[in-house]
Amino acid sequence: MQIEVSDEAVELVDRVAAIDIAKASGMVCVRLPHPAVPGRRTQEVFAVAADSGAILELGERLTGYGVQQVVMEATGAYWRPFFYLLEAAGLSCVLVNARDVKNVPGRPKTDKLDAVWLAKLAERGMLRASFVPPKPVRQLRDLTRTARVLTQERTRHKQRVEKVLEDAQIKLSTVASDIFGVSGRAMLDALCAGQRDPQILAALARGRMLIKQPALVKALTGCFEEHHAFLIRTLLDTIDHLSGQIDALGERIEQLLAKIEPPAPSGPDQRPGTGPGGGGLLPLAARLDEIPGIGPSTARVILAEVGPDIRVFPTAGHLVSWAKLSPRTIQSGAKSTHGPTGKGNPWLRGALGEAAAAAARTDTFLGARYRRLVKRRGHMKALVAVARSILVIVWQLINDPAARYHDLGADHYQRHTDPERKTRDLVRQLHALGHQVTLAPAPA
Repeated sequence: MQIEVSDEAVELVDRVAAIDIAKASGMVCVRLPHPAVPGRRTQEVFAVAADSGAILELGERLTGYGVQQVVMEATGAYWRPFFYLLEAAGLSCVLVNARDVKNVPGRPKTDKLDAVWLAKLAERGMLRASFVPPKPVRQLRDLTRTARVLTQERTRHKQRVEKVLEDAQIKLSTVASDIFGVSGRAMLDALCAGQRDPQILAALARGRMLIKQPALVKALTGCFEEHHAFLIRTLLDTIDHLSGQIDALGERIEQLLAKIEPPAPSGPDQRPGTGPGGGGLLPLAARLDEIPGIGPSTARVILAEVGPDIRVFPTAGHLVSWAKLSPRTIQSGAKSTHGPTGKGNPWLRGALGEAAAAAARTDTFLGARYRRLVKRRGHMKALVAVARSILVIVWQLINDPAARYHDLGADHYQRHTDPERKTRDLVRQLHALGHQVTLAPAPA
């Protein structure tokens, strides 16, 4: 076996700083070249408070040292002040996952040793940086994530309303598909206002609920008391308040999307007219909305989590791997298996999971892909595969500003099936079941 020895130096970064971050402080390790002895390194470890003034002073100190890279761990939300302020000071900051750098059995665990270990890994280029989007996209993330949390909270309050109705023997949800629609909300308001007559309550039905009035009379007959009215009134007021906040967040998200301009295309192979054309990210969100399963809110979440600068992910495979939607390969000797996908961005995975579940019910290529995979791989794996396909489509649409989604059709797999191969497979299956098969051409 021939081994090639590289003449490249071991230290890839001459001047590096690492920060082990806690809630109220951070342990900083600075490693620099020795001023007198070539090939040697000097090391300085000191603590710094986590307030803005101390971090700004740290930025000036590191700038004076000529630090080329500042590495820190993603510790909860405590890394944000260090990263944002040091980045604003002109330093190159790198955020890494603590799980990837501390999993060394037998190594002592102290803040000082953690900072030194992190600095040594950074100066040798052995760390994988986490994706931190620019400030406008971070603000968009805050808005979409807050809207998501408030939507989940509103759903929990709606479930509590139904629970109170069940306690009062009011079976409205068995007749109405949405008890918070126009008809259902009118009945709930009337119940809270003191109306108990099932006939009068059922007469509040509107639209398609009119034909269900006999069933509504039975469902609205119960033991609804003042106690239940107080609880439901309180929950309905909270639901209305949350709905107003969600609407306000939606308007704010639209305004921010209109302000964020996509990056200008670079390279000689770019076609003219594919650069930013006004409207910010709203045209891109509209193009993502054309994908089956993706609605306006899901398109906003995807843009907030991935960002408009897709150059961070050189290929669609990089984006899929970052989102943890591709199976992990585990090889040992001659045995090769696939492990779980892992934990990715929960906000992005949640949005893609909902989009995949919606696309699986459509008569499109994505729906056909789900139905083709669910037979042999199961429901969850088929959904992950569809979510991966959606994310690949998203990468293509963001990467090419002139591209539009074109559905391949629900019959895509049938049109690309080899008839002779399919015939051989079916004949082989019948032979395995003990049948003698004779094929004859069908009449024209």
